[in-house]
Amino acid sequence: MKSKQDCMLGDNDVARYVREAVEDYFKDLDGEDPSCAVYDMVMNCVEKPLIETVLHHVDGNQTRAAELLGLNRNTLRKKIQQHRIK
Repeated sequence: MKSKQDCMLGDNDVARYVREAVEDYFKDLDGEDPSCAVYDMVMNCVEKPLIETVLHHVDGNQTRAAELLGLNRNTLRKKIQQHRIK
């Protein structure tokens, strides 16, 4: 398994997709200011499908999902509730 630092270095498909989506968002604004905080908007769009996918990968095992996500299990449970993930 790669270290946390190895996973964060360099560009990858996910980073490119996020970059393209944010650039498209700003193009669509056509010079207008965003109506919300861009960071919060992106994190809300990414966090739920990320958690859902990891939970599916580990057959719903929240302890294992928390480990893979690098989160405390209680933090994961809070995020599951916030996003209304079943």
